[in-house]
Amino acid sequence: MTNSSFDANTITIQSLAQFSKGQDWRLQLAHDRPYHLLVWITRGQGLALLNGTRRGVGAHNALFIPAHSLFALDLGRQTIGNCLQLPMGLPLQLPEIPRHLRIRDVHVQSELTGLIEATQREQQSARPLSADALEGYGILIAVWLRRQILLEEHTPARGSAGQRLSQRFCAMLPERFATGATMAAYAGDLGVTPTHLTRAVKAATGKTAADLLTERILHEARRLLVETSEPAQNIARHLGFGSAAYFTRFMQQHTNMTPSKLRGP
Repeated sequence: MTNSSFDANTITIQSLAQFSKGQDWRLQLAHDRPYHLLVWITRGQGLALLNGTRRGVGAHNALFIPAHSLFALDLGRQTIGNCLQLPMGLPLQLPEIPRHLRIRDVHVQSELTGLIEATQREQQSARPLSADALEGYGILIAVWLRRQILLEEHTPARGSAGQRLSQRFCAMLPERFATGATMAAYAGDLGVTPTHLTRAVKAATGKTAADLLTERILHEARRLLVETSEPAQNIARHLGFGSAAYFTRFMQQHTNMTPSKLRGP
């Protein structure tokens, strides 16, 4: 079961509103994407879950989220920005870990904004060789990103032991959330007790490890219900539920709606 709403071979740019499709859960629930993502916020503020920690974000912040990295965005209604979706496999030399950059230099801000606007124009033009041109802009944006990462002001601080544990847990979720693994199993693989894992993740993200696991399952369930015609019982099985009835109770508990109601007419 794959993400059917994204062309895996094409660089795509959307506004934050287009990216969320007007549905807050698409950004607010912890999840990951099958492609790299650069979020450029130009107005507003909010909170982001990124690399196992919660942090404040605001205007002229760039968030780079590698494919299959857990993240969530809880942004104010007045927040404006763009999301650049970059397929895996392109020769872009992108960072391997999530990065959060606060861009203070006005000229550097304008540089990225100009590249994004040029990418938007090319995307909308439908001219011959547009895919090649989009890849060229992707390369330029990747260079912009790498140049910023090289600056001392953007060197990430070394996190505490608890933050590093939260990062390791969040790195595990994209691969394992649908296996039905218990929190004790996650903790065991990380070499800690479930209580210690819960405490560390709560301190780093504001949510417990179990909360994040629940959010990742819930996001995938809602996505599959909305974007595919897979029967609910198949989705339940795919997500590690023992029965369709248990899946239905789970969805009602967290959304106050049944799978059929979430799917719509």
